[in-house]
Amino acid sequence: MSLSQSVEDYLKAIYVLETEGAGASTTNIAEMLNVSSASVTNMLKRLSGMNFIDHKSYKGATLTDAGRKIALEILRHHRLLELYLKEVMGYSWDEVHDEAEKLEHHISEQFEDKIAELLNHPTHDPHGDPIPTKDGVMPEMASLSVCDAEESTHYIIGRVRDQDPELLRYLEKTGVIPGVKLTILEKAPFEGPIKVLLEDKEKTLGYAIAKQIYLVDPS
Repeated sequence: MSLSQSVEDYLKAIYVLETEGAGASTTNIAEMLNVSSASVTNMLKRLSGMNFIDHKSYKGATLTDAGRKIALEILRHHRLLELYLKEVMGYSWDEVHDEAEKLEHHISEQFEDKIAELLNHPTHDPHGDPIPTKDGVMPEMASLSVCDAEESTHYIIGRVRDQDPELLRYLEKTGVIPGVKLTILEKAPFEGPIKVLLEDKEKTLGYAIAKQIYLVDPS
């Protein structure tokens, strides 16, 4: 079945909102895709008619098995492309998201397979987001934000949100990238700054930035 780019974008957005806990409400989808609530309402009716989502008024959308399969395929394209652009073509990690958004709908399955083979079948993209397998299995995703982590506990940075290029440039300059060891030293109350140890250097992160950084327990 040939689907429009808009349909694929909606299914991908719903998947991301579902898995990150925000919920795929009309408002959240509209904000994520930068469209009007009326446009979202119309598309949700269409997707429901195509049996890609279950949708109830005021309760948001959830993907059916068919919708989830398509969303995972688009996410696989997107995240493989991000890694290819960075590792092979020399893009910086703050540039790859927008480029992958343009390309993800247009690559063939053969091209996808070639990229995966070239990159030695990776499990995560440059920002630490998991890459679904060709069979639709999603690797584990780092979901513990720095804001919710325990003090005096050792972690490894698992992923960072990738939609804000300016934030990515700042984090890279600061040394906050996936794979780096991080320890929470002190958390100020009332959403105040958080003092951390990055490898062996002390840094202070604002609360809003810390919310965009997710950790894994190395043990």
